[in-house]
Amino acid sequence: MDSTTLFLTGLTTGLFAGGASCAAVQGGLLAGAVGRRAASWSPEAWERSGLFTPVAAFLGGKLASHTLLGAALGLAGAAVQPGPRTRAVLLVAGAVLMVLFALDMLGVRAVRHIVPRPPASWGRTVRRSAKSTAVTAPAVLGFLTVLIPCGVTLSVELIAVTSASPLAGAAVMAGFVIGTGPLFALLGFFLRSAATLWRGRLTLVTGALVLLVAVWTLGSGLRLGGWWPAPAAEAAAVAVPAQAVRANPDGTQTITVQARTDSYAPAAITAAASTPTKLVVATKGTGGCVRSFVLPDRGVQKVLPVTGETVIDLGTPGPGTLTFTCGMGMYGGRITFQHTTQGTAR
Repeated sequence: MDSTTLFLTGLTTGLFAGGASCAAVQGGLLAGAVGRRAASWSPEAWERSGLFTPVAAFLGGKLASHTLLGAALGLAGAAVQPGPRTRAVLLVAGAVLMVLFALDMLGVRAVRHIVPRPPASWGRTVRRSAKSTAVTAPAVLGFLTVLIPCGVTLSVELIAVTSASPLAGAAVMAGFVIGTGPLFALLGFFLRSAATLWRGRLTLVTGALVLLVAVWTLGSGLRLGGWWPAPAAEAAAVAVPAQAVRANPDGTQTITVQARTDSYAPAAITAAASTPTKLVVATKGTGGCVRSFVLPDRGVQKVLPVTGETVIDLGTPGPGTLTFTCGMGMYGGRITFQHTTQGTAR
């Protein structure tokens, strides 16, 4: 799966949802650690170090531990080699987790007992580190935050597993932590009491943002699994003759799909059923997750070249619909096979 796309996915998630969510769990630790440095260091030492030094150390430690975790999760995914449907289930599970965490932040009591939480011993270990006044304590504390993940972090960890690549897993986790950076840097300029007050005011906004991310993740998982229902406009489009379908003199047919950086075209195709078929996926300077091409119902996964053509033998499909999607479920389309010559250009 494309590491750049996953990095941007993690960055966006961290910036718009993860920052506020993780601040609710870890922001007090950072504020407390910074406050202890201010109380224990001499004014001269504090002035020399600057307030941002412990904040940067905290974020640096957090980035290091989460990037290593992402690489390990991606390596685990590569070893297991999860198929499209398995990765789709993991994405849907991530979305469900996000919904639970969002409802918990919004104060829905019914979900409080089913929301996954890290062991209490992990939290005590991190809190003891927060009480230290050592110069290296903020970095150590940031590194240990991997033991008390916020809800959105757990969902991003599932995405790291689905990437099935150490590099891609590290990229999505690193992007996520960098995305949370601005809010954590801002939190570093507040005392514990101020941070707690601000955190409370962010709860409703955070819950709403996490719900939006959950909906996006759920849609991606459903599309990747081939469970995404066809929109009315798309269903109507499949009845229109598709120039992308070519009947060959030997009685076979060739379907050509253009894989662009932000879409597949055409996204809705009608072709003849019970006809030997080859699917050609063409790229031209293409980037992003569309290069990870998936046929969920066939269990087919192909990494497309930046420029070129990839041929997939579909055999002799019977009547029905075959969906295709990118490896993250963000973009996709479908081919409808039916007993008719309509939609086949000769």
